Amino acid sequence: MIKFVMCLTRHPEMTRKQFQDYWMNKHGPFFMENADKMRAKKYVQSLTLDTPLNAGLRNSRGMLPEYDGVAEVWFESEEDLMAGMSSPEGQKLGALLLEDEKNFIDHAKSSAFIVKEHEL
Repeated sequence: MIKFVMCLTRHPEMTRKQFQDYWMNKHGPFFMENADKMRAKKYVQSLTLDTPLNAGLRNSRGMLPEYDGVAEVWFESEEDLMAGMSSPEGQKLGALLLEDEKNFIDHAKSSAFIVKEHEL
């Protein structure tokens, strides 16, 4: 399986709580109701905790500020992902998801990529 991963940063006018509430209670359920249209097999939202541990981890490594969350969407294969996203239903859903993302995600400060897990 492969994953579509998005590291998300919220709009600057939103609090992290507002961002996470919108993502969990509006965007996430909408995606899950339609995930089969894109051939998605699994969807996980990882919400960044408000803890001083984050600053310590970043500072000890000289890293950038943390993202507000990480979205992971699993697909059977790269071909399956492409087929799901390029189908008429998948394209329509993709456009709707992108429009909704604009309500809470600062795309210019976020990132998206495809990965394959290698379990050790």
